[in-house]
Amino acid sequence: MPDLSDADATPSAQPVRGLQRSEAQARADLLVVDSYDVTLDLASSEETFDSVTRIALTSHGGSTFLDLKPASVRSITLDGRAVDVDLLRDGRVPLTLDAGRHEVVVDAVMRFRNDGEGLHRSVDPADGRHYVYGMSFMDAAPSIFACFDQPDLKAPYTFHVRAPRDWVVIGNAPATNPEPGVWELEQTQPLSTYFVTLVAGPYHLVRDEHDGIPLGLSARQSIAADLDRDADELLTMTKQCFDEFHRLFDIRYPFGDYHQAFVPEFNAGAMENPGCVTFRDPLVFTSKVTRGVRIQRATTVAHEMAHQWFGNITTPRWWDDLWLNESFAEYMGVRVTAAVTEYDDAWVQNSFARRQWGLVADQRPSTHSVAGNGEEDALAALQNFDGISYAKGSSILKQLAARLGDEVFLEGVRDHLTRHRFGNATMHDLFDSWTRAGAGGFDAFSREWLVTAGPDRLQLDRSASQLVRTPPADHPADRSHSLRLATAPAGGAWTGTDVEVTGERTPIEVPEGHAVLVDPWEDTWAACLVDGTTLDLLPGLVTRTEDPMLRAGIWNSVRSGFHHAEVDPDAVVDLAEAWLPVESQDAGLTYTTPWLLRSAVPLSSDPATAASRLHAAALRAAHAHEPGSTLQLGSLQTAVATASDEPLLRGWLAGRDLPPGHEVDLELRWRMWVRLAVLGATDRAELDAALDAEPTAVSRVEHTRAVASMPTAEAKEFAFERFTGAVAVPNYELRAAGQGMWREAQAELLTPYVARYADQLPTAARAHSGWVQADVAEDFFPACMADDEAMALLAPLRTSDDLPAPVRRRVTDAVDELERRRAVIARFRRG
Repeated sequence: MPDLSDADATPSAQPVRGLQRSEAQARADLLVVDSYDVTLDLASSEETFDSVTRIALTSHGGSTFLDLKPASVRSITLDGRAVDVDLLRDGRVPLTLDAGRHEVVVDAVMRFRNDGEGLHRSVDPADGRHYVYGMSFMDAAPSIFACFDQPDLKAPYTFHVRAPRDWVVIGNAPATNPEPGVWELEQTQPLSTYFVTLVAGPYHLVRDEHDGIPLGLSARQSIAADLDRDADELLTMTKQCFDEFHRLFDIRYPFGDYHQAFVPEFNAGAMENPGCVTFRDPLVFTSKVTRGVRIQRATTVAHEMAHQWFGNITTPRWWDDLWLNESFAEYMGVRVTAAVTEYDDAWVQNSFARRQWGLVADQRPSTHSVAGNGEEDALAALQNFDGISYAKGSSILKQLAARLGDEVFLEGVRDHLTRHRFGNATMHDLFDSWTRAGAGGFDAFSREWLVTAGPDRLQLDRSASQLVRTPPADHPADRSHSLRLATAPAGGAWTGTDVEVTGERTPIEVPEGHAVLVDPWEDTWAACLVDGTTLDLLPGLVTRTEDPMLRAGIWNSVRSGFHHAEVDPDAVVDLAEAWLPVESQDAGLTYTTPWLLRSAVPLSSDPATAASRLHAAALRAAHAHEPGSTLQLGSLQTAVATASDEPLLRGWLAGRDLPPGHEVDLELRWRMWVRLAVLGATDRAELDAALDAEPTAVSRVEHTRAVASMPTAEAKEFAFERFTGAVAVPNYELRAAGQGMWREAQAELLTPYVARYADQLPTAARAHSGWVQADVAEDFFPACMADDEAMALLAPLRTSDDLPAPVRRRVTDAVDELERRRAVIARFRRG
């Protein structure tokens, strides 16, 4: 058996260059893939698994390549003739095919992975059980089975799996278990390679059925009771969403069973694999969570269900049209959640959680168009799964649906999905479908909104009574905006006014001394900055603002102003202090408080006093809210994050002096341990003892975060060894180490690590792979180090040829954020 475990063949050292669009087009012109038949043996080793792939295909004749990323290869045959396995280079096997039908058979040994990609194998620290799941997205499928890995070479799959006898196996099609340890899966509908999954292990299962569709849930045995507790909510939402999607699209779900598998150490929120959607298993709540977190889970469930139509029935031909997947799923997921589930406030949660994610991404150096982004490299395209493709694209679709009307909007969608059923399509195919439904004018719409990057900036010129529209300098566009203004006198009530913005300056009536919010109800896509008069009035107004979307709009306007260094951090703290006790949507607390503590508080004139003020306000709110409510929980989480009193935190850990009706569970307990670690009020031995007392997956990750957060040289070295790969840990622990390492009050201790980060980032990038490679570069970035010396070390990374493109892109955006932080300091820092 030739050994192919050198750097070019292993998943842990993938080539920086991914599949090029030109290569994919050439291969699609040459091949039709008729079917895959895959046999996997998961029972013989904990490190590797056997993978035998039989591919039936039809060729027009010519040269191409097969994708394969093995540990070793036993044999490759083409129509029964041996192919030299030594031809495998950089994950590719060259093939020369005559015109006609062919069969390729690959017998290989693959590695289990622990980075959340390929066939990921995880050991549950709670009980030592092993769990496996497949994540084939983008370029990971060839580390599971040999394939032609691109979205427009769809084919049906049949899987045969051998697994330990106490495991269950679930995949893209219904499975039978004819004998212990043997699983046979039915042939699937035609799928893109990146949809193929397998979930295997001693999972706990919950079964149900709705409207003829078999439903399932699964999670690790150690959280079985938590899944059972959440099952009714999850299954009820799933049934409600199926009914609404069937009504909206008038096309039935076509993939057989619908299983939702909650799997460990998953990088994304979820993955829409037909028949077997995979979710990160922290979405099975093992501790009490806020309503905002529950809404986020609900919209994720609906988002993945929307993908069964947008993505799974009809798939973009190439990654430049990924918005046909993600923007639609984002829009439909929130829309359906708000329409038919108990979470009718999903749009409010979306405003707090997603609006700034998209707006900030759209103003970064890495901004790109929603559609037709021109991405030529599949690996680099992974970075476009960002706030632009999700939040901005969703907002634009919401605008379009309002403009076209639901009848035309949905009729075009139905036509598109029907014409390209189990196939691939482009943006222009969808426009053609909307045109057939009676719409028009897509050239201008596409040019201004979908293929031109960057948001307009809308800002009040109070002296001229005008609304000023400033297009992005690097991406000029002549957009018009239909929106509403909210105005209010000091201490008064808000009123809404419709405005059409059609030029650079639009006259508006602004009563003297009134507060003005531009587009707080999110009718358009623009960065809407708060003006100084409004900012001064907001602390008094927010206490009497009953509309939750207006409160979200207040924060989005303030955050946009802060992003442009036009809002004083002290004014942000004043607003937050007034707002914390009155916010009735805990989504606001869940998603605004972390930004306050990361961005505004550290740059205020007195960070310690600012944190103390927010702590007091949060604590008052926690005592005032209904005992045991999730609003009380959100307020208490803020109080923990801002606490500086070790005796108070230790009293809470012991269950003393808590707000009435609240108990300390695992998640809240680890928040307290992390805060004590940041304050230097605990040590490694005490944290180790806490982990030993509750050795769960959550505890492992939070223990890592806590240790990395301590203000000691040993703690920072602990984190940095994970960054460089000197100590290998699973992906969640790796990211927690980076997120814990850089703490505002520890700048003196951290200063040497700025140079070490800059020097060793290329080495660290090579130590990690795929999805986490760029995440690690961002998580370990010295985001709190804004001095001139740090900037001189970090800024050159933006043009470093030693960094993979995805890493360089993340670092470029991180440096941009550092420059914006420095702009706030330069303008507002006193003394």
